[in-house]
Amino acid sequence: MSPQIPAKQTQFWQELNKNTTSVMFMGFIILLMGIFAIAAPHVTGLSLAIMVGIIFIIGGVGQLVFAFKSGKGVLTFLTGVLTVLIGGYMLGNPNATLASLTLFLAAYLIVSGLAHAVMALQVRPVKGWGWALFNGFISVLLGAMIWNQFPLSGEWAMGTLLGINLLCSGWTLIMFGTAARNNQKILTIK
Repeated sequence: MSPQIPAKQTQFWQELNKNTTSVMFMGFIILLMGIFAIAAPHVTGLSLAIMVGIIFIIGGVGQLVFAFKSGKGVLTFLTGVLTVLIGGYMLGNPNATLASLTLFLAAYLIVSGLAHAVMALQVRPVKGWGWALFNGFISVLLGAMIWNQFPLSGEWAMGTLLGINLLCSGWTLIMFGTAARNNQKILTIK
């Protein structure tokens, strides 16, 4: 007599079976992005810092346009100006931005890792749940390493550790997809 599988796990497995190829393809893409990030960690980190600066500038311009078109007043205008100035500062000082982003990355990896671990335990005993748990453990470990090594970690952490996280996430998706594909083959044979 087999144990009853909770509905949440059954739904997860059904969705995984429907999207096996997509899950494996996205896992492969994420895995490749992880390899690229590890290969050039400083370039990855500076690219992220510059991208955040650009996003702030675009957001600030959007706020300014809204302030002028809506007539919402001085506070909305000042918020837009401040957002553009911060974005400009980030673009002009990508190394300082990178240091700040390093702390955010540490916090993200810790929270993300805990979320992966919880998700893994929720879908257990679905094949591949161990990889998700391992991914969560690695993410928490990487976040703790960054936090512990700061500010020295700013130079290498963003690219290297984000790359490792992407590598583990991609591998997890590939393992889930492989388990689902193997399950489909077994069902086809029966």
